[in-house]
Amino acid sequence: MPLWLLVAIQVVVSAASLVVEIVAGRMLAPYVGMSLYTWTAIIAVVLAGFSAGHWWGGRIAGRPEALRATGWTLIGAAVTTALAASLLRWIAGPVLAGVDHPVWAIVVLCGAVFFLPSLFAGVPAPVLAQIGVQTGRDSGKALGALFAAGAIGAIAGTLLAGFLFISWLGSALTLAVVTVTYLFSGLLCLGWARARQVPAGLASVLALGLAGWAVAAPSPCQVESDYFCIRTVDMSTDPTRPARMMVLDHLVHGTSARDAPQVMFTDHAAMLDGLSRIRATRPDYSSFHIGGGTYSIPRAIAERDGGPVTVAEIDPQVTRIAARDFWFDPGTAEILHMDARVALANRPDRYDVILGDAFTDIAVPAHLITHEFYQLVRMRLEPGGSYLMNVIDFEDRLQVLGAVVRTLQTVFPVVEVWTEAAAPAPGQRMVFVVVAGTERTALPGFRTRSPDPIRFAALSDAMVAGIAAADTLTLTDDFAPIARLMGPAD
Repeated sequence: MPLWLLVAIQVVVSAASLVVEIVAGRMLAPYVGMSLYTWTAIIAVVLAGFSAGHWWGGRIAGRPEALRATGWTLIGAAVTTALAASLLRWIAGPVLAGVDHPVWAIVVLCGAVFFLPSLFAGVPAPVLAQIGVQTGRDSGKALGALFAAGAIGAIAGTLLAGFLFISWLGSALTLAVVTVTYLFSGLLCLGWARARQVPAGLASVLALGLAGWAVAAPSPCQVESDYFCIRTVDMSTDPTRPARMMVLDHLVHGTSARDAPQVMFTDHAAMLDGLSRIRATRPDYSSFHIGGGTYSIPRAIAERDGGPVTVAEIDPQVTRIAARDFWFDPGTAEILHMDARVALANRPDRYDVILGDAFTDIAVPAHLITHEFYQLVRMRLEPGGSYLMNVIDFEDRLQVLGAVVRTLQTVFPVVEVWTEAAAPAPGQRMVFVVVAGTERTALPGFRTRSPDPIRFAALSDAMVAGIAAADTLTLTDDFAPIARLMGPAD
């Protein structure tokens, strides 16, 4: 085979294998979320597959049948890639139910679905390098070209998957494109090796059939945006009074009812809405919202004819679906489709209330919980203004809550912690709202609906001091280990 053809095959195979790696994150998100643990498992499994494939390819590289064997491994990559989406749907439930520790469940699920495609895709590199050395006049030039081809293909695959394929084609169709790519490369190698084409043709039909089946199967995502797998779920008990829930990846990020715009359906939204009104210095208070979701609070403010609302929602598709499915009027708020920290840094506006309600998986993005970010927040508050932030933590840990409180105390003179006025169950995952400002909240508690009547109250100063004193860690841009502090739920 001429060197240019070896290089072309290496570029294509490397690109396809990296596309699968990036798509793996999106495919796993509806089942296990998109967290540090998810990406760690994906990268480890894919690298393990590549390593085993390279070793295998090195074992066969010097044999006469090496090119034919490489063609068959690429056919294997096509079949296992085509099977990945369906296999994930079949085994996700049993694996997550059967493996006790959630991190190991992610690793097992990722390995079962994505190890074999990576293994087969790793075989061609050493074989093609060996052929290049044997057939080329300059072995150094051949090796350099093939190594560069692998890197260029990996870069191209990463960019294509992240910027083009997933948001335009979706996960299943992207894997179908990769399947065709592997088939073409495999058949080319088999043809050059003069291998029998009938078995390869049958295997190709199988791979294309599996890919088509995956594309035709119902997707767990109604919309695959650049950021999330998005679903709208109907929660109505009465069809004439619709209520809907927004699911981003695998977690509910908001619920709204058409006929009850003032009612919040989650504890954190009820606290944020109630506390913002209690702490506001005027009825028409201005507010900046970090995260949109279903836009329940901006919608409630608009229904009350409240003050100006600004929302930083990084995903335009979330806003579009909130307007389409959750009765939010985008004309009632200024919407910034950008990261909230960037928006606050680039705009000199000040607000009476800033509300933090942005989550990736079950944790706040690390750059939105640091000392430096809280300094920026205080600069963007009006005199007497308040910062309210939703925090989720476990009753028997409170490490995230403690770190957030300690960090806020380095910037604000008053930091309060609010939650439901009821004793939690041991180990319960709890919802808190941390309030920071220059003045204490006028009321020790309040009643609202979520959607049933519920009472929220502030923790005592002694409890807050005890939570803050449990450790010395403050969160900074240099070190904010939110995933470790939250940890996987036992």
